[in-house]
Amino acid sequence: MELLKLLSTSEIVAQVINFLLLLFILRIFLWKRILKLLDERKERISSGLKSIEDSKAEIERLKAEYETQLSSIENIARERIKEAVKEGSQVVNEIKKKAQMDAEKIIEAAKIDMKHEVARAKENLKDEIIALTMKATESLIEAKFTEENDKKLIGDFLKQVDETK
Repeated sequence: MELLKLLSTSEIVAQVINFLLLLFILRIFLWKRILKLLDERKERISSGLKSIEDSKAEIERLKAEYETQLSSIENIARERIKEAVKEGSQVVNEIKKKAQMDAEKIIEAAKIDMKHEVARAKENLKDEIIALTMKATESLIEAKFTEENDKKLIGDFLKQVDETK
């Protein structure tokens, strides 16, 4: 109130007119520029926010796409592992079958060899028995036919047969 007492009415009116004149001049020269700057800034901010939202949406889309691809790759890897295990099992089974067939061939060959060896041994034994029989017959023919000589010859013959076994 004291301030109002110091100022006169004409000064107050002059100040109000100056203020209104200043507002009018500012509005004519600067107001449009200020509004234009504010609008440009608002536009930049909104376009930046829109760009950020678009980037977020793109990131989410890419993330979903990568997750889908990753799960697809994992499924493919699982399938390949299953196939490799299955193939390995088949190879193992083939190796087992081949080894079993080879073992059977070896056993069969051994049986055949054994039969040949037994036949050869029988043939050799037969030849030896014939030779011994021939010797015994010769001994009998040359010796007297007494009971004592017969027992001795037969005993010798049996000893020789035992020795050849």
